[in-house]
Parts: sequence; structure tokens; C-alpha cells
Amino acid sequence: MSRVGKKPIPIPDGVQVKIEGEQIYVKGPKGELAKNLNPRLKVSVQDKQVVVNREQDDRSIRSLHGVVRSDINNMLIGVTTGYQKTLEINGVGFRAQVQGRTVQLNLGFSHVLTFPLPPGIEASVEKQTLITIRGVDKYLVGQVAANLRACKPPEPYKGKGIKYTGEVIIRKEGKTGK
Repeated sequence: MSRVGKKPIPIPDGVQVKIEGEQIYVKGPKGELAKNLNPRLKVSVQDKQVVVNREQDDRSIRSLHGVVRSDINNMLIGVTTGYQKTLEINGVGFRAQVQGRTVQLNLGFSHVLTFPLPPGIEASVEKQTLITIRGVDKYLVGQVAANLRACKPPEPYKGKGIKYTGEVIIRKEGKTGK
């Protein structure tokens, strides 16, 4: 058995979990999420806990057992507390601002980049150089943050660009240093 997969997931207060066929629906104070389940895994709600069991012992099913349990746990955390990623913008004249459902980025290009936000994602900008991405879906929050970072990844010589808060950029010396 998978060590992660066999642990039951406690359901917090104020969260509803419903399983219909091969889909699981999780509804909480921050929002709702739905996910398709593999038909070869049995997911059930028992005593305010979600339990994931497998019927077969194939290698492919064993590999999915822990992953499905982690996905359901991430859904429960997302609808109760939510997820967030913070990005820093470094560079002279580089800044960001939120206008409606888009993020406007001035990153040293000849034009302003407009980044549309997908549904379920909120963005806020503090000090014009800190962008905070919030949402209930862990995957979607991480993907939006990665797409924003890809607009201008940090370069290794001066560190200009968009980076995650706490990310360490390994700096290079340049051609004059020995």
C-alpha cells in the first residue's frame, strides 16, 4: 500500500464533499472545485473523512493511489484557506498594475504586456513590484505564476526580471571578472 494513499483525509468544518460517479465535488467557504477520478480507485466519505482505496494491485494503480489522495487533500485545503504565490519584479522602471481582470506589465519592452487572468484567480499588486496571485486551485495558481514569470525570467548577470519571492538567482560575474 502507498503510505500516502492509505491515510484518510479529515474533512474540515464548513466543507462539503460529494462523490457522484467518477467525479468528486468539494465546496467550502472560499469556493468550489471538481475533479475526475480514475474508475479503478474507490473514493468514499466515511465519518467526516475521505478514504481512497484501490481494487487492484497493478503498478499503474499503485502509482495513482497517493497522487489522487494528495489531489483531494489539496482541494480541501484550497476551499478552506486557499493558495497564493508572490512574485517580485526587479529592474529599473519595471512595474506592474492590475486593471480589472488583467495584469499590465512594464518590463523594459517597447510595449506594455497585458496578461489576462483566468477565472478563479485573483491578483493584487503592492508597491508596483510585488504581485500576489491567489486562488483555490493549487495547480492553477502555480501555472499562472509560472506564466507571469515567463514574461521576463530573471537574468543571471544583474538579476533583472520577474522571480518568485525567496527564489535565489545564481549570479554570474561577467566578462571582466576572473
